[in-house]
Amino acid sequence: MRYYMKILIVDDDFICRKMLSRILDNYGEVDIASDGDEALLAVELALSEEDPYDLICLDLCMPKLPGLEALTKIREIEEKNEIRVGNGAKIIITTSLKDTTSLMTAFRSGCESYLIKPLSKSKIISELVKLKLTKGIEK
Repeated sequence: MRYYMKILIVDDDFICRKMLSRILDNYGEVDIASDGDEALLAVELALSEEDPYDLICLDLCMPKLPGLEALTKIREIEEKNEIRVGNGAKIIITTSLKDTTSLMTAFRSGCESYLIKPLSKSKIISELVKLKLTKGIEK
């Protein structure tokens, strides 16, 4: 039996979404959102279907709803659905922002990891291993 993650990629850049999708497609079912508003809809739908995301890759710089606001709202949605802190989706911030303020704010808002673009397959897979998201997954 194979265990696959349910993954959401949130990025306004088509190339970034495509690249992440190609890497993560080997690890599970990948959904795509092009902004924070779409991400919130996807998270709410997944929870209503009792099939929550295991992993969310979230860009910070997006139109409409920026990534940090989306991150905060995702954690609020999880809390409203009685998902305890630490039991929700693992959220990896994928951004070009290198400043300490963005990094610290993202961790305080509830992300598990912060990766600076450009991303590589090895960087993504290394992070999945650190977050223990590859256990039991056949590649």
